[in-house]
Amino acid sequence: MTATPFDSAIFRDLLHDAATQRLMSDTAAVRAMLLVEGTLAKVQGARGVIPETAAKAIQRASLELQVDPGGLSAETGTSGVPVPALVAAFRKAMEAPEHAQFVHWGATSQDIMDTALVLRLRQMLLLWESRLTDTLHALAALADAHAETPMAGRTYGQIASPTSFGAVVASWGQPLLRHLDRLHALRPRLLCVSLSGAAGTASALGPDPAGLRADLARGLGLDDPGGSWHSTRDTMGELSGWIAAVTGSLGKMGRDLSLMAQSGRGEVRLGTTGGSSTMPQKQNPVGPELLVALAHHAAALNTAMQGAQVHGQQRDGAAWFTEWLSLPPMLMAMGRATALALDIAQTTAPEPEAMARQIDDGTGLIWAEALSFALARRMPRPEAQAVLKALCREAQQTGAALPDLMHRDHPGQDWRALCTPSAQLGTAPGEARQFARAARALAKVNPPV
Repeated sequence: MTATPFDSAIFRDLLHDAATQRLMSDTAAVRAMLLVEGTLAKVQGARGVIPETAAKAIQRASLELQVDPGGLSAETGTSGVPVPALVAAFRKAMEAPEHAQFVHWGATSQDIMDTALVLRLRQMLLLWESRLTDTLHALAALADAHAETPMAGRTYGQIASPTSFGAVVASWGQPLLRHLDRLHALRPRLLCVSLSGAAGTASALGPDPAGLRADLARGLGLDDPGGSWHSTRDTMGELSGWIAAVTGSLGKMGRDLSLMAQSGRGEVRLGTTGGSSTMPQKQNPVGPELLVALAHHAAALNTAMQGAQVHGQQRDGAAWFTEWLSLPPMLMAMGRATALALDIAQTTAPEPEAMARQIDDGTGLIWAEALSFALARRMPRPEAQAVLKALCREAQQTGAALPDLMHRDHPGQDWRALCTPSAQLGTAPGEARQFARAARALAKVNPPV
């Protein structure tokens, strides 16, 4: 196994997300850093901070020249950051020392690396948003079509009272709607340039560093943070927490589907299942189980990311390195989870007959709550509860139907009329349809090219 299974050839089809990986690659990181350096030179040239001829040469070279990421390794191992090696390689490749001397003028390594990361995060967020939107559309179709498809609701793993499959689907999708709202609020805080110089004071960036920073933000299509965020990492913590929350919600869907697909229940039919090396009868819910595992993985890494907010002074190598170790696998987990959730949402189908069999095994115990409240109209509520508890024990011991026992002991009312899913679904159908309307109202998000 490789150090990270996300990059393993063996586990590629299980864990890998090619679209996210392309944005995570060393080549993408170098290309983003060169774009930042070139745009920085352009706005510096326009303001006279560096000669305009040099600025034009640097920007053109940043778009045309290639820098081998492997060539940055040795110096990165010494300096702790790849930017010094990148700048040296870039200057050499330009073959114009009179212009190249102005590359990286007044900036610091963290300015370039953080801004380059944000550029790639912007693309990732678009990709994930598109997938989540498509997932919501697929869930909306399921919720609407099965708003009144009854199934047994379960609490603590035990049958409780009826619900509908549509309401269960809505419970998977409603958090995703909120996560997209959170994403829209997060973007302007996260997608900001960094340009503050060595100690966050921008002292080497010319007479108007704030104006230069604003120009760089416009040039890259990012926001202006209004100051230095070298050692204030709350936005990275916010991103990390958002990823943990999204994967957690997708993990909830996976957990429910794994339980619904259990042998003896078979309440859903999964589009893709896995097999066993020794038991040919098995159809393992690999996709849903992987959603659960990815949620656990992201939650664990989120702990490290939240701790990495504790940056000492104006820059803290240990805290920054912790981000490098923790955020990339979180991004890969998010990428795989969003792709997998979309596939599962589009290919999962309910089995209404199997759901109906789970509702009532003949004893009618699932109707105990409804019968208890109906009986409470005849007697005090505590007495009604005591009566139903006793009758439930009798039904469990004898196999008699609970509604029949109620008719025996408390005649004069059609107890069986209460004991149907349609009479006990409550708000479930309405919640399913309300979610479907909200999800369908989402505009399709175009992913990055």
